[in-house]
Amino acid sequence: MKKYIYLALAIIGAVVPYIFFAQYMLEHGTELSGFVSQLFATAPASGFTADLLITSVTFWIWSFGQARQHQIKHWWLFVVVNLAIGLSCALPLFLFFRESRLESTEKQQNYRQHDNVSLGSA
Repeated sequence: MKKYIYLALAIIGAVVPYIFFAQYMLEHGTELSGFVSQLFATAPASGFTADLLITSVTFWIWSFGQARQHQIKHWWLFVVVNLAIGLSCALPLFLFFRESRLESTEKQQNYRQHDNVSLGSA
């Protein structure tokens, strides 16, 4: 159940920021330099931007370790999602895949335990 909450948050985390990005692009065009300058246009915007950049790098480091520990393949795709869409999508999407992997591992362990019990009683 929890993993589906993460999946819903990943979808929301992809859609909501792009509503604002699309609004900006419609008003100001697609010039990247203007967009980036707006990220640092005021002290509050600079603070939020710095916070997001630091949090994104922290996510990359943490998710890399988690991906290795739980054998989640193609870890780098979550970095791409983070850069192309945003942390609001990448983090819950990674958590969805991590939960799915944990469920799969737990089921495999339960099958092994069941097989060992069946073999021991035979």
